[in-house]
Amino acid sequence: MKIRILGPLEAESDGVQAVPTAAKTRQILALLALHPGRLVPVATLWEEVWGPVPPRSAHTTFQTYILRLRRVLATALGGPDATATARRVLATGHGGYLLRVAEEDVDAYAFQRAARAGHEAFADGDSELASRLLRQALALWRGPALVDVRAGSALRIHAAALEESRLLATERRVDAELRLGRHTELLSELVGLTERHPAHERFHAQAMVAFYRSGRQSAALDLYRRLRRRLIEDLGLEPAPQLQRLHQAMLAVDPRLDTVAQGGPPTPTFDLYAA
Repeated sequence: MKIRILGPLEAESDGVQAVPTAAKTRQILALLALHPGRLVPVATLWEEVWGPVPPRSAHTTFQTYILRLRRVLATALGGPDATATARRVLATGHGGYLLRVAEEDVDAYAFQRAARAGHEAFADGDSELASRLLRQALALWRGPALVDVRAGSALRIHAAALEESRLLATERRVDAELRLGRHTELLSELVGLTERHPAHERFHAQAMVAFYRSGRQSAALDLYRRLRRRLIEDLGLEPAPQLQRLHQAMLAVDPRLDTVAQGGPPTPTFDLYAA
């Protein structure tokens, strides 16, 4: 069974969909899928569905949700023993439930594995491999994680963590491609990233470098001025020291800014002037 949570919730077996329509049953499937092959305590599942104070009928109602979810799984799994197979896939454990699927069959784990390999390749100085692996990882996303699932406390935490990992993978992929001299090709994407994340200083640093290396120094400096004004007005903060030093380097036309690093330490763009 394949389960996708990086976007709308999807689950299928041999092309047959296994996603329940009821909101709470979808929550249960999503939370179990985030712990493939591992027991999720009943208390954790109840809190996800009902919050810290479950109803008095929680035990009976929850059993109904599990029964409905197993029926959906049985329909997708098919075969003469579909009901028994569904009980093995969605198994009852000591004090909880577990979904017997492999980590590689859940897209969030496939993303994390590919992203981790991409980060390692960047750290090793292999920008080409890092770019390829991180692009593969990011291609698994079809929208915000669990975008069509009503999220309780646990799912909100997982979704936020996944989104943070997505941003970091995007940032590192851009770092790798800037090192490969692809600054002009990255401009459109970086403009979009700075608009969607108006206070994200690392994306702004990357966009500034891409503009500068594309012969658009004034656009790079204007991007810095707009970010600084926003940070001061909204948060009462100056940009990070790294970004201030990057700005000064552009004003001084520092020749290091024109160098597309093919060797040396794989420094992230934001940290070019960290010291």
